[in-house]
Amino acid sequence: MKLPFTKKPAPHAIVPLSPRDASALARLHVEDFSRPWSVHEFETLLSQPVNFGFKAQAPSVRIPDGFVLARLAAGEAEILTVAVARAARGRGLGRLLMDGVLRTLHAQRAEALFLEVDETNVPALALYRRLSFREVGRREGYYQGKAGAKTGALVMRRDLR
Repeated sequence: MKLPFTKKPAPHAIVPLSPRDASALARLHVEDFSRPWSVHEFETLLSQPVNFGFKAQAPSVRIPDGFVLARLAAGEAEILTVAVARAARGRGLGRLLMDGVLRTLHAQRAEALFLEVDETNVPALALYRRLSFREVGRREGYYQGKAGAKTGALVMRRDLR
């Protein structure tokens, strides 16, 4: 039962990334990746003109609750990485971030968007399938979990034209 005096959380703004976000992105990335990217790696990626991305920023909060980083070259795009803070999951932030990427790619007249996703990441797979991605390949033993176990990656594609 929802009480009448409870407030719905304020919506997140989807804001373009800049190299100044590198430190916050590295802090988020460490939550889910066995080999998280460093601040320097994010700074380098964000300073390259072919790379772009978005962060999900709650009002009055400095640290984003999620981000997506993508690359566009020669009409084809790739999701480099996506992360949503554990405390912010289940709010549709992944969808909002991907929508930002898709709008940018449509404006740039990109032909296709690719990504790799851990075959055991059920929520991400569900999101990508809802966004019309289809499996086009598989990489066995691509990801290594924090406990050392290896899992495969599904290579997925969404046609944009």
